[in-house]
Amino acid sequence: MSKFKIAVLASGSGTNFQAIIDAVNEKRLDAEIVCLISDRKAAYALERAKDNGIESYYFSIKKYADSDEFNHAIVEVLDKYEPDLIVLAGYLKILSHEFIEEYRGKIINIHPSLIPKHCGDGFWGMKVHESVIKSGDEYSGATVHFVDEGTDTGKIIIQRKIKLDEDETAESLQKKILNEIEHKILIEAIDKIIGGKIDEKSID
Repeated sequence: MSKFKIAVLASGSGTNFQAIIDAVNEKRLDAEIVCLISDRKAAYALERAKDNGIESYYFSIKKYADSDEFNHAIVEVLDKYEPDLIVLAGYLKILSHEFIEEYRGKIINIHPSLIPKHCGDGFWGMKVHESVIKSGDEYSGATVHFVDEGTDTGKIIIQRKIKLDEDETAESLQKKILNEIEHKILIEAIDKIIGGKIDEKSID
């Protein structure tokens, strides 16, 4: 029986990508990472893929007529690997309708807030944590969810919260959520999907 196949899309340093690599190498996930795709040539995630012998691809949107053509090119590469799951690990480009329809129910994303708060268009990276601090929220956290046509609107798989310190800053909150929550719940979510314990249709 072939292993569960994971493809990862990342735009930045790829710490969540590394968490998946570690979980696979340590046999905490019964899966294989078939490829890494990035839209940024300088993304350190590409180096992580190289260091771990994972095939990787860089796509520059500037080489395509529009975002639909850009997404179509990525889908063509993914189709060669026939992934069982596509993980958006800090991937900042919006997926096209074709992309989502091709892999509906097989795409997940991790977002560094308690969706539906501090999410949607324009909420990425440090902007999310700045919004939490500005709002005076007592708690924040992270959410793993399926991806649909909206921005951070897909069905929630796992959500975990953490209490803010009195002197919390956006920078300290980002590190706290990443280190204490994000990596853990991403692996938990993937493991549940691999084990058939959850899918998009099973969530109300």
